[in-house]
Amino acid sequence: MILCYALETRCTSIKSLMSIEIKQLRFAYPEAPQKPVLTIDGWSIAKGEQVFVQGASGSGKSTLLNIINGLLLPDSGEVSVLNQRLDQLTGRQRDRFRANYIGCIFQQFNLIPYLNAIENIQLGQQFSKKMAKAAPKISDLLEAFHIDTADWQKPVSQLSIGQQQRIAIARAMVNQPDILIADEPSSSLDQANRDSFMQELMVWVSQHDITLLFVSHDLTLAQYFTRVDSMSNINREQG
Repeated sequence: MILCYALETRCTSIKSLMSIEIKQLRFAYPEAPQKPVLTIDGWSIAKGEQVFVQGASGSGKSTLLNIINGLLLPDSGEVSVLNQRLDQLTGRQRDRFRANYIGCIFQQFNLIPYLNAIENIQLGQQFSKKMAKAAPKISDLLEAFHIDTADWQKPVSQLSIGQQQRIAIARAMVNQPDILIADEPSSSLDQANRDSFMQELMVWVSQHDITLLFVSHDLTLAQYFTRVDSMSNINREQG
């Protein structure tokens, strides 16, 4: 009995180190149910890992991210994020879970153009239970990502692409997420802004022990990461 208890405790401890764990996943879009986009036997990311996933357009990168953040449900298989089975939650429960624990940086930023930097970041707080705790940190985030105070009150449409990108990062960080998902976030940046963005991002996630899942077709970005995976290895549909 003591041995079984010790083994169970050890297994629980090992499992608790996983931020993302996928088992026997299959997903096809409803309009083409016989043509799976994803078939993943098993794939996981440990807590605190910074993982770069490379894949060409159409390889299933964005679909995979939308399953991990709960926007899509697999047709079959298990998707666990922070030990929570997302495939067993309702849509509302997944929305709440995402707001509380997952930050997302999108390729197109998804900022509201007529709102200023502060207002855009505040939108990220609306559905999170961490709102009160995170609210005083908006100014700290803007300073950390080098947004001049003179630009805080301007509509973001008046700011540069590089500034908008940094605001998008700040919005993703405002709820102090356990996991940060980045979907081709540097594709619209020139090389100077891209390098600056990557350096700031990696420093921030390391300082705050955030698990980072970063996907891109640009393999030159792999230099910033200690783990690099390919969609052709993860997804049997691309193998």
